[in-house]
Parts: sequence; C-alpha cells; structure tokens
Amino acid sequence: MGLMAKVLRKESLERYLQQDQRLAKTLTAKDLIALGVGAVIGTGIFILPGTIAALHSGPAITISFMIAAVVCAIAAMCYAEFSSALPVAGSAYSYGNIIFGELVGWLLGWALFLEYMLSVAAVSTGWAAYFVSFIEGFGIQIPRAMTGPFDPAHGTYVNLFAMLIVGLIALLLMRGTRSSTRINNMMVLIKLGVVLLFIGVGIFYVKPANWHPFMPFGVSGVFKGASLVFFAYLGFDCVSASAAEVKDPQKNLPIGIIGTLIICTVLYILVAFVLTGMVPYRKLDVANPVTFALQVVHQNWFAGLISFGALAGMFTMMLTMTYSSSRLIYSIGRDGLLPKAFGKVTAKHQTPTNSIKIVTMIIMLLGGFVSLDQLTNLVNIGTLVAFFWMSIGVIPLRKRKDIPNKNGFKVPFYPVLPLISGALCLLMMFELPRVTWIAATIWFVIGLVVYFTYGIFNSRLNNN
Repeated sequence: MGLMAKVLRKESLERYLQQDQRLAKTLTAKDLIALGVGAVIGTGIFILPGTIAALHSGPAITISFMIAAVVCAIAAMCYAEFSSALPVAGSAYSYGNIIFGELVGWLLGWALFLEYMLSVAAVSTGWAAYFVSFIEGFGIQIPRAMTGPFDPAHGTYVNLFAMLIVGLIALLLMRGTRSSTRINNMMVLIKLGVVLLFIGVGIFYVKPANWHPFMPFGVSGVFKGASLVFFAYLGFDCVSASAAEVKDPQKNLPIGIIGTLIICTVLYILVAFVLTGMVPYRKLDVANPVTFALQVVHQNWFAGLISFGALAGMFTMMLTMTYSSSRLIYSIGRDGLLPKAFGKVTAKHQTPTNSIKIVTMIIMLLGGFVSLDQLTNLVNIGTLVAFFWMSIGVIPLRKRKDIPNKNGFKVPFYPVLPLISGALCLLMMFELPRVTWIAATIWFVIGLVVYFTYGIFNSRLNNN
C-alpha cells in the first residue's frame, strides 16, 4: 500500500461501534445538557459581557451575543448530524477518520487535544487563584511559592491548588461516568442558581437610561464584539465526545448539543442585558464587572456568592473538558495511532483509566508549572479547525450510503448551511493574531511528525 493510500484509508463505523461497546451507556439528554452547560458557562459569563460592552459593543453587547450564537448554532447543527449518524467516542477525530481518512482524522484529534488540554490547564490556574483568595478571606495564608507557575524571579515555584483540583477531577472520572455525572449535574445547578440569582437581584437596579446610546461604537463595534464573544460558546462540541456512552444517541445527542447552545445563549444575553442596565457601559472595563456592578448598587453581600459560583463554573468546565480529552485519547489509542494501552477500558467502572491518567498528568504539569497567558489563543484555533471540517464534512457524510441516518437529526437547508458554517469558521480563524497562527503551525508540524514516525506504522488499519 502506497503512502497516499495509507493516509487516506478510512475507518468503518461498524468496528468503532463494536470497540465502544466496552463503555457503559449511562448518559441521558439531561446529562448531556449538563455536560454542555458545564463546559460553556464558566467564569466568562461574569467577565465577558462587561469588558466587551465597555470596549467594543456598548449595551448592544446583547446583539453581539445573538450574532455569535447564530454562528455557533450552524456549527452545532453540523455536530448534531455527525453525532446522530456516527454515535462513537472521539468526536471530530473519529468522524474525520470515517469520512475523510486517517490523516485528516489524526489532525482533527491533534487540534482537539490542543483545545481540551490547554483550556483545562488555563482554567485550573484561574480556579486556584479564586480558591486561594476565597480561603484567605478566612485568615488562612498560603505561601506565595505555591500559588503560581515556575517563576523564581517572582517568588513562585508551583501552582499547587491548580494541580490538586485536576487530580481530584481525575479521581472522580475514574470512578465511572455515572458518579462524575451526578457531581457535575449538582455543580451545574449551583452555578446556574448563582447566575439566575444575579439576574433576579440585578433586574431591580436596572436604569433604562444606561442603555443610551445603545450602539455607541456603531455596527462595526457590534460585529467586533460578536467575534470576541464567539469564544464564550466554545465547549458545546464536548457533548459529542460522549457519544459512545449515551442512551438512544440518535435522539439524545442532538438534544444535548442544541439544548446546550439555547440555554447558554439565553443566559449570556440576560446577564449582558441586566449588567449594562445596572451600570453605564463605560465603567465595566474591570476585572470582575458583575461583582463591581453589585458593589455599585450596594449589594456587597452577593460578591461571595459570585466567587462561589465562579468556582463551581470553573469546576464543571474542567470536569467536562478532562472527560472529553480522556475519551479523545482513548479513541486514538483504540485505533493504534497512540500506544494501545490508552485504548483499554477497565472492567470494574467501564472507563478508560489509562487515558484519564495520561491526560491528568499533562494537564497537572501545564497548570502547575507553565504560564499559559500566551497559549490560550491556541484553544480558539484548535476549535475552529475542528468546526470547519465538521461543517464541510456534512456533505460527504450525506453521500455515504453505508451510514444510514433515517431517524436522526439532519442539518436543514443542506448543503447551503454547512457551506456557510465552514466559511464563517474560516472568517473567525483569520480574525486571530499572527502569533497564534505561527504557534498553531508549529503544533501541527509536531503532530505530523508523531503520525509519520509512529501512528502510520501502528494503526489498526494496517491489519485490514
């Protein structure tokens, strides 16, 4: 078999379904929505609406969220069709392997690997900062050396609490999907409760005069805001990573993906609506605009609840992303493109324990020792690469007669909407700075080296 034939060889849906039978099917539509909301609604809901309103959109930030939601909704529908037709673990990695061939599938997996690992590592440092601030409020002092990345010049050597929270999440995941889902659902309810409480309290302090002028930066400001808040929605694609563990996936996966997007859009818009009504938009360019707004209206007692809600929000996001990354590594190990040990499933809890362990080790090292300030934009490009391929991939998916999807979800206005989605994803990618493209190019070159030195020789497809 020649090189071109090897990189274009495609996996079969039947083999994936057979392999994934080892995973326990326990997730319902409610669980999937909780996973999705847990990933999408994080500390961003307490920060983005204020800072972007102050700098780019003004009170019209609500329209920015609507525009971004439309862009995400089209991509979400493409994911929903894929997850309905191909209910297997691995999300875009596995879909790419089946539809486009092994090399594209590998690169999509490599992009998702980047998205999941970096986002959890970055959020773990934020969670640690909030937690340290929270416990110091009770008079407990933490040595500075244990509160930041390895940076002896500034007196920090390890971010201990960032590592500990990731380790705790790994222990929960290794106990099985059912146990970790219960905890995730509870934390999501706490987080949503805090968000709804802010909306319920803040609505009584809204002054309509604060919404004038509604569009101070013009239409261009609204679209600039939309390009920035677009990234507040990232994470709904994690729902599709759980496909192999979902009951009635053709029905529940589309509900989970689209339901997540609807709930998150409504919450973002309501928070932005109330926030810009409580305080003039010019004053919202602060580190924590929601807390600031409450202080302006003399509701200082609520600041502690906001901090608690932020901790819950970050916890659910890390849990969902770690879960998704472990299923991604499991899928790649299952196919032999990474060591096959990562594709093993424990009999007791029916979970890929080895993949959870390796993911946890990498995230703990990143969160504990590396400053991630310059790397977070890589999360965005990794996600958009996957969105682009999933959008245009709906077209060859529909043409596959061997993949029936008679009763599953299908993108409306085919093939126009998938093509529009692909174009919008490219547009968003070109909005990213040059340094992000350079770093992403280096990352994908490393991925190609790994594939051509290990994956291509150890792929299970070599046995076909």
